[in-house]
Amino acid sequence: MHTTLSNAQVLAHLGIELADYERLLGNMYDAALDTQRLNEALRQLRGLFQASFVTLILRVLDEPFLSPMMVAGDVEVGEGGLNHYAYCDKSTLFDRLALDTVFTIDDLMSDAEWASSSFYLLYCQPYGCYHMLGADISMPDGGTLRLRINRPREQARFGEVERALCAMLIPHLRRALHMHTLLDRSASLGSLYSQTINRLAVATIVLDENGHVLQLNPVAREILGSNDGLKLIGGRLEATYPSDNRELTRLVRNAFLRSRQGDKAEQGAEAMSVSRPSGQVNLGVVVELIPSQELVEGKGKPTVVVYVRDAVGKSLVSNVVTSQLYNLTPAETGLALELANGLSLEEASERLNIRRNTARAHLRSIFSKTGVRRQTELVRIMLNSVVALGQPGPLPAPTGAAVAG
Repeated sequence: MHTTLSNAQVLAHLGIELADYERLLGNMYDAALDTQRLNEALRQLRGLFQASFVTLILRVLDEPFLSPMMVAGDVEVGEGGLNHYAYCDKSTLFDRLALDTVFTIDDLMSDAEWASSSFYLLYCQPYGCYHMLGADISMPDGGTLRLRINRPREQARFGEVERALCAMLIPHLRRALHMHTLLDRSASLGSLYSQTINRLAVATIVLDENGHVLQLNPVAREILGSNDGLKLIGGRLEATYPSDNRELTRLVRNAFLRSRQGDKAEQGAEAMSVSRPSGQVNLGVVVELIPSQELVEGKGKPTVVVYVRDAVGKSLVSNVVTSQLYNLTPAETGLALELANGLSLEEASERLNIRRNTARAHLRSIFSKTGVRRQTELVRIMLNSVVALGQPGPLPAPTGAAVAG
């Protein structure tokens, strides 16, 4: 039966100042945005427990037996303290531990059994680790974190107060790492969506309430760099012609006005057409307020996103996905993509440096494989299909000799 101690008693028994404990928890939660702070928290834990090593095993992999771990101790660490070390999850010592329950080696076996175990001889003795305090921490997504705190044999065993401190930290580690997982997943999805928008040749420009540009994607940089319809003046987005610029300013102002009024029913997007000095087809522009949960007092500064589409620009569609989707050869894929980008059959054959008869033969094969009968239908299915959602990349080399153009 383990003694029940209050949090204040635990800290007092160990001589831990409240400010130090709060700094430890702060580093844990700040790790949701910066994993280096978690590494700092583990170093703090090493000091509090007077340990030789503190290890957080983030995930156990079956094959090979190398798992990502964060280690505070006298080992060579990489950037952010994340390393991959051998860890045998199927060891009979630790394969069925009760979740969220603090344990020591004394709870599992005698000193003699521990000292003669293969786990100790392989993973602990070489590093001077004998006493172990730890817990397997259940995560909301079904995973398990493994916290291990080690001391050398000549130091004292872990006592009840140290067990209580470890138990105090379990819920904080769980919440902090869960927040990190959610934020990391959100950031990864955001990056994926951003890459897809780029491949669809859609420019995204994020503005603050004063019209200053906060963020541009690569497509937006290219459009603004051409200074053909839209431009940056003093960090502000402006249209080339005064009438267009007044309309653009009005759309941005209206988006923020609707946000302040809290009229969610009318917070949809508005669109306009922007003339271009080059005489090319007008740019299509959509202005939309970026929604905010507004949970914190002050609500932060609202922002809008301006989507711009150049009707004559090229979509960065995936040639690999195009080939796989319609079972096209590399030559057929190249022709289909040029046609989708607006070229005529003659222009595409010149671009690809093939004869017109060869291009016509490829086109007939493309029609057969895609099930369309006209070039306009081919362009439509190409632009409306998933070919723009894959990562562009080189096609595999044809197995036979290329047809000379």
